[in-house]
Amino acid sequence: MKRAIVVVLDSFGLGEAPDASDFGDAGADTLGHIAEHQARNNQPLNVPHMAQLGLWHAHKGATAKQLVDLDDITVKGLYGWAAECSSGKDTPSGHWELMGLPVHYDWGYFLDKQNSFPDKLLQQLCERAQLSGVLGNCHASGTQIIEQWGEQHQRSHQPIVYTSADSVFQIAAHEESFGLERLYQVCEIARDLVDEYNIGRVIARPFVGDSTAGYVRTSHRRDYATPPHGKTLLDHVIAGGGEVHAVGKISDIFAGRGISASYKASDTSDLVDKTLELMQTKQQDKCLIFTNLVAFDTLYGHRRNVEGYAQELEAFDKRLAELIQAMQPDDLLVLTADHGCDPTWPGSDHTREFVPLLCYSPRLKSGSLGQRQSFADLGQTLAHWLAVDATESGINMFD
Repeated sequence: MKRAIVVVLDSFGLGEAPDASDFGDAGADTLGHIAEHQARNNQPLNVPHMAQLGLWHAHKGATAKQLVDLDDITVKGLYGWAAECSSGKDTPSGHWELMGLPVHYDWGYFLDKQNSFPDKLLQQLCERAQLSGVLGNCHASGTQIIEQWGEQHQRSHQPIVYTSADSVFQIAAHEESFGLERLYQVCEIARDLVDEYNIGRVIARPFVGDSTAGYVRTSHRRDYATPPHGKTLLDHVIAGGGEVHAVGKISDIFAGRGISASYKASDTSDLVDKTLELMQTKQQDKCLIFTNLVAFDTLYGHRRNVEGYAQELEAFDKRLAELIQAMQPDDLLVLTADHGCDPTWPGSDHTREFVPLLCYSPRLKSGSLGQRQSFADLGQTLAHWLAVDATESGINMFD
């Protein structure tokens, strides 16, 4: 009975990718800059379990920098570092490529910093969703824009719309005064409308609070992604008689394609709890448990919170020991990421970086997988491990 457990530490990059300069990201290094920041503050980053899976060795391979004494670490996993070959550095492209389907076309983007969305699009949205208007209409941080527009939104019942450097149309609204289901309905209408612009995701961004106490986003976010343009590993697992259990926002990213069941949770700890529960209860062959830990990206990477990112890494590392302990003899555990989001970098967008490929199984010997030319190598490797049809892209790393 072979299973695979894939945990995406959303945005956990390992240093500038070969084409980082094309994205304005030359020099970006999520892990390295966090570690250096913590060292300068006499709080060395403490992630011993990821270190044993080869994290620091992979970082040295990716950057040629040695941030810790590698001689003190006994590696028990297979480690590598992968470059993205997809055209963008967005969430869907990264996840689809991890599952064997690179995105070689360009998404549409709303590039104007102010008045970002076409008048036609906003007029259609207001007409179909019966809105008196919208607020925002700019590039913005999700936390800042609800503070700026939250009070007026509650008075006017007009949703807040905004975007970023990603291919995304985001809609924020108050869960109580506007209504969560109403927000979801507006996002579904927007999803249909933005297909004309080749936009990857519409994201519902619900929040609560008031102008006195402040506004805070809730865990009821929902992503409305365009479906993958071809078959991913998830489709092959289902077709091969297996099951795919999606934890966190995985199902949203794949538009529900190739998913047996989806499980939501509010934070990293709860997401790990759900992953552990599935490892204990889903014992069938060809089972893929696929988890996204979004807080690294949304709470710390985009908000450029270095200390928070470091603390979240250390907290996850403690839980990693539980994941390893819960493994069966034929299980494969993989830690990876979908892009970088260096919390020391200017702005608030993703960064084009290598991502880690940290693999562990009681059946595998330790060692280096080296530099991989595509995230898709993971999807191909998983297809081989689970004995399902090969993905169209990628190379089996264990050959």
